[in-house]
Amino acid sequence: MRRPVLLLLATIAVAGAAFAPAARADDQWLPHPAHATWTWSWTDSVYSKTPTLEKVTVKSRAGKTFSLAWTTAGLKQADGAQTSTGSVDFQETDLGIVNTNWTSGPPPPVFPILCASAQSCGNSLASAYYNVIWGARNPVLAEPLLKGVAWAGTGGSRNDVTSTTVYLGNEKVKVPAFTSPVVAAKVRSQVTQAGAIGDPYGSGTRTTWWVYGVGPVKVEFDHAGGAGAPVTISQLESTNLKPLPTPTNIDYFPFHKGRTLSYRWTNAKHLKTPEVTKLKIDAVVNNTARFTIVSTKGPIKAKGSYGFSKRVGGVTNLWGNTASASLKPLPPLGGRARFSSPLDLMDYGLNPILTAYPASGQSWATSRASSEFKTYGVTGSTRVLGTQRVTVPAGTFDALAVQSTLSQPGHPFGSGTRTCWFAEGKGLVKLEFRHADGSVSDVVLLR
Repeated sequence: MRRPVLLLLATIAVAGAAFAPAARADDQWLPHPAHATWTWSWTDSVYSKTPTLEKVTVKSRAGKTFSLAWTTAGLKQADGAQTSTGSVDFQETDLGIVNTNWTSGPPPPVFPILCASAQSCGNSLASAYYNVIWGARNPVLAEPLLKGVAWAGTGGSRNDVTSTTVYLGNEKVKVPAFTSPVVAAKVRSQVTQAGAIGDPYGSGTRTTWWVYGVGPVKVEFDHAGGAGAPVTISQLESTNLKPLPTPTNIDYFPFHKGRTLSYRWTNAKHLKTPEVTKLKIDAVVNNTARFTIVSTKGPIKAKGSYGFSKRVGGVTNLWGNTASASLKPLPPLGGRARFSSPLDLMDYGLNPILTAYPASGQSWATSRASSEFKTYGVTGSTRVLGTQRVTVPAGTFDALAVQSTLSQPGHPFGSGTRTCWFAEGKGLVKLEFRHADGSVSDVVLLR
């Protein structure tokens, strides 16, 4: 948490989200209403050529955890289809969907053994959902699912399977469950297993197509082993769920390690000499980034660092500490804090800065229960206005406009209306803060 400690230490935003937009009851990349059912079919080009049908239902739900169960019983199976029952347990987390457990009978005896020993082997690929979670349990699907997202995962009963996964974008996919092709998020994993008797079968390239509002609808696992190696294909035959519009995958606040940006900040009343600040993203781990700033021109002469994270709850400011050498600081805010960089103007007042999948009309607010109010007495609300074209020295952008109304009693410079414009692949490109004291702070991206 930022804490005001010195007169010239800018300590604006605080850790922890305020009241984010209301979320759906379920994560819509793997929805699990109590009534949901899915029927899958899967084949293996070498070990199980006859399609096996599996009916999946919601076994249990408790808070953010849920269990899906499958069975081959009661379905019109062709001769040679496999017989099995099982379940997979999941948890919705701020990093995405995590698989916490699984259970089933042993795989068919003709399948490769996916352990170092055939005895007490808890690994199997003989089901549709086992192909979904294999080698990538934490998370199965990382969120927010934005352009360029990649992650590493582990799996197997002894975490002896590893994977690297990349989101490839959206494409239309045709599966029997729907009469027409549906838009799906395409995710590809390179899976590696070493030390198992059948480790070539446990390794390979897996592609999964996820439909918003339905879950995974197709999985293709090209197993290692060269020409003639097995290919497992699982696809959705039917479901009582309906696809929902796919949310935006545009990253309006990218974390690219090593990227530098330069901003100019002016305020005709309080900052007559422009302040130029250089920003650098110098560390990124698990979708959390550290931004450093330094003044390159102007009277404030600030330097410091900020932490931001991207999670299911949106883009959140975690911390920010900036020291300034200015002899004529800007008007004070609550708690003896002051603005000293463009990032202070951007993240001041309430979290999140952006929702995970921002769209026009979304809104959220802070209140007396928020950490911002407890630290600075700030209340406010934010609304996504939509995409607008803006021109700044760095270029012309179709940027997402996000407007906040902020109130800090007794501090007009900390109150007013702030509009931020975020561009794909760039982040903040423009900011206008109309303070309640009549002054206006303008921030523009220079390069």
